[in-house]
Amino acid sequence: MNQYTKFYIDGEWVDPIRSRGRFELVNPATEQAFTSISLGDEQDVDSAVQAARKAFPAFSATSRAERIALLTRIAEIMQSREGELMEVAAQEMGTPVSAVSHVRASVEQFRQGAAVLETYEFERMLGANVIRREPIGVCGLISPWNWPIQTICTKLSSALAAGCTVVAKPSEYTAVSAILITEVLHEAGVPRGVFNLLNGGGADVGHAISAHPDVDMVSFTGSTRAGILVAQAAAPTVKRVCQELGGKSAHIILPDADLEAAARFTIARGFANSGQSCHAPTRVLVHESQAERVLQRMAAEAQKLVVGEPKDLATNLGPVVNRAQFERIQRYIRQGIEEGARLVCGGPGRPPGLERGYYVKPTVFADVRPDMTIAQEEIFGPVLGVITYRTVEEAVDIANATKYGLGGYVFASTPEKARAVGERLRAGRIFINGAGGNVAAPMGGYKQSGNGREMGVFGLEEYLEVKAMIGCDTPALSNASATT
Repeated sequence: MNQYTKFYIDGEWVDPIRSRGRFELVNPATEQAFTSISLGDEQDVDSAVQAARKAFPAFSATSRAERIALLTRIAEIMQSREGELMEVAAQEMGTPVSAVSHVRASVEQFRQGAAVLETYEFERMLGANVIRREPIGVCGLISPWNWPIQTICTKLSSALAAGCTVVAKPSEYTAVSAILITEVLHEAGVPRGVFNLLNGGGADVGHAISAHPDVDMVSFTGSTRAGILVAQAAAPTVKRVCQELGGKSAHIILPDADLEAAARFTIARGFANSGQSCHAPTRVLVHESQAERVLQRMAAEAQKLVVGEPKDLATNLGPVVNRAQFERIQRYIRQGIEEGARLVCGGPGRPPGLERGYYVKPTVFADVRPDMTIAQEEIFGPVLGVITYRTVEEAVDIANATKYGLGGYVFASTPEKARAVGERLRAGRIFINGAGGNVAAPMGGYKQSGNGREMGVFGLEEYLEVKAMIGCDTPALSNASATT
């Protein structure tokens, strides 16, 4: 069994300063360990932060053209290693190798970072004042296991475009994909100290990054519970915290919508990545007169899913990431039944013929009330609940009646009708009539789904500070970050 014992600090692979033991990674399709990683602590974090701090002055002064070239090289090398990255994703979290969007979306993040950088105005006049945007400094990037390639690349593309240096901590469950990404960065020529990678748990390495006085900003993606801990650790040093947290997105299907298309989209989007997506449309709001028709179509679409071995190209629904997640989802399914929801398809236990692996039956519930546990809490698995409404006003009220506000979906006969409803949803990203996401649109949430934004211009600005230069007549003619 291969072991990954080193961290990447100051441009080199180094041993942990002191041993905190090993963490075994388990293939969720086989339930067998396939590798182990070393775990770090606050001393390793301090070493990485000091390397990033040392590298910051030079990297923050690099030209726009230099950073665009760097982002472009990273994208090209990542694209060339797509197959290898998908093989690792299949081992780590059971991602079907056919789900190449995990890598391709990551490549697009770096390309988008370069595109934003081409035209972004780092200086502008505001009356008689020059307003500058400057890289914030050393950034801690803490990424989750559910989109382990894309999330770290989303953060990293904006950080590098801004001229920041980085200390990254991936989830310990998906550490190998982060190690491969580090190899890509090294090959692309990221300067020493600009990117540093540590492995470890949230309570140790994650906390140390969040609390470190020489970290200027923390970008965290994960659960709302963990996000609160990150914010608490960061508060004494008054650093910026950007968070994408939990979600319980509603999908409102208006009475005049194409019901077949809406049902097909709901299953495809809701069960993508085995339901382990914070934006998944897990609450499906349907007019009471159309509920049974939509449920029949959803059940028919769910039956088309191929659940099985992630390395089989025919598979489009793999296992969930680990035993704890499998058992958590099973508890929610049982709780839904106990609270009176009706099973349309799926249910407790593994799918037929799969006696090993953390596989969950694609599950759809009917007769779900808005106050049920499965309608309020994030399940993070292939489980959807259908809630009926009488009026559009009631549907909007139900959609907004959770502590989350990450995403929302609306299907209607026209984009204009869908937009009118989407504007009333208190969520950060609204998808109209099955539109897919893109890397230019900002991503982030309202309420307990987080603060700040990622992707595109808004993502870049999370890594920039604002400075007012008072008494200047014009912007500087020579500004390495802005004009060259």
